[in-house]
Amino acid sequence: MQPKKNPKADLSQNSSLYFVAGLAFILLVSWQAIEWKTYEKSMYGYEALNVEDDDDEDVPITEQIKTPPPPPPPPPAPEVIEVVEDEEEVEETVIESTETDEDEIIDIVEVEEVEEDIDVPFAVIEDVPIFPGCERVKKSERRTCFQEKMNRHIRKNFRYPEIAQEMGIQGRVYVQFVIAKDGSITGVRMRGPDKNLEKEAARIIGKLPRMTPGKQRGRPVRVPFSIPITFRLN
Repeated sequence: MQPKKNPKADLSQNSSLYFVAGLAFILLVSWQAIEWKTYEKSMYGYEALNVEDDDDEDVPITEQIKTPPPPPPPPPAPEVIEVVEDEEEVEETVIESTETDEDEIIDIVEVEEVEEDIDVPFAVIEDVPIFPGCERVKKSERRTCFQEKMNRHIRKNFRYPEIAQEMGIQGRVYVQFVIAKDGSITGVRMRGPDKNLEKEAARIIGKLPRMTPGKQRGRPVRVPFSIPITFRLN
């Protein structure tokens, strides 16, 4: 028995091709529908604009009035010179010469030199003060002799204060004094750890003998001198 249908009339042979073509057409239509844009019409169209020439203003042509310059000032009147006859006699003044003649006596003014109280330190003075007992020593050795005599005087008159011994106070007292122009001892000052020690140092310096004053350029001057006195307990 033969089939009734014609093999050429089989529609399922190209069904996949038709399906793909239809799907592509539907996708194209869908994409066009999504991308479609519409715009609202504006109330003012370009055809409604009417540009007129009302903004152009006519600038009036003005003419600048030139004012004439002011007239020049009148020339000054010439001065009238009056000629006065010289009737009065003028006395001439004679200028006397300030030069002195040989016969005139010139008074000589003597200027007295005022001696100033200058303090010259012991280390730089030309002629150091002479401690009693150093008169026959050479000038170059008088400085050493002065210091030796000073140390000997301190050791001879040294006495440790009893109050300081009981309290166990010891230390160094710095003493400074001035050898005046007449060789006396003035301006004694002390600085130490205790008042009792300072008082003892002042007593020792107060027993110094009168000295020969120091000299600078041949004139007596004030000479400051400082020395430490050590108080130490055995």
